[in-house]
Amino acid sequence: MDYIALSRISLKHLTVLHVLLSTHSVTSAANVLCVTPSSVSKTLSQLRSQLNDELFYRDSGQLVPTPFALSIAVEIHKILSSMNGILHQGEFHPQQFEGTISLSMRESTFELFAAKIAAISGQLANARSINIFAKEQLSFDALNRGQVDFMILPHDISQPPTRSRDLVWQQIAADEMICLMSADHPLADRPLSIDGYLAYQHIGILDKDLSEPYFEQNLTQQHGSRKIAVSVADFGAAAVLCHHTDYLLTCSKMWAENALQAQSLVSKPLPFEYGKVAYSLVWNQASLNDPALSWLHSQLISIE
Repeated sequence: MDYIALSRISLKHLTVLHVLLSTHSVTSAANVLCVTPSSVSKTLSQLRSQLNDELFYRDSGQLVPTPFALSIAVEIHKILSSMNGILHQGEFHPQQFEGTISLSMRESTFELFAAKIAAISGQLANARSINIFAKEQLSFDALNRGQVDFMILPHDISQPPTRSRDLVWQQIAADEMICLMSADHPLADRPLSIDGYLAYQHIGILDKDLSEPYFEQNLTQQHGSRKIAVSVADFGAAAVLCHHTDYLLTCSKMWAENALQAQSLVSKPLPFEYGKVAYSLVWNQASLNDPALSWLHSQLISIE
């Protein structure tokens, strides 16, 4: 072990780098750390010298991390999480927490769990900030790097979650899949058959991270492929489109029963085998070294 090299880099250096990877701004990082921008710039300059890499370059007013900076982000998150756990040992008191927590999820997922998140927010009344990011904005890579603490998402249980060994998945709510259509759809007043399901065009849901779901694979193999007319990022946008077209939407039953956008749409059971689906909580196992995140984890897995 190179003790001399290690002695030249402090937790301050690693903390600045970690925050810069999240904010992409010297000024924003300074605000988070309650220091001056010149102090952040000085620390970054020292890091560049010690690590022999530029770490960030400027593009359109933002700091863009280099490949090397991204490659070490996961390990830096582990180091800081472990040290944070050492510094904040003992019982956690939510009302005294003054840090920041971040979650990532689709907008439709937030609709289902908003009440629980609001209750958590109330207990963390003194928190510096509670950030809810869109999954499209910060996803699995952000979990690995510590930019977000937890993610909640619906998925096909048969889908391989991710290849990252650092991410842990835990089911927090079982679900079903259904087909939604407008009230004046030609299929609205009759049982949904496989022929009817495939005869009409569909609305797809975009997700660049998850593999093709089991229901799509099984449907194609057993009966044929759906005709996707348009793909959108979320169930909410898809349901709005359903109100104005004869398109069909295959989605979460839990969401459809609670979402305002799905009101007055007709729900039908799917006419084929689609496997099992659920909502899961995903986190980086290093995060639970932090007593605040360990407490937050206990709150999120008890979502009802």
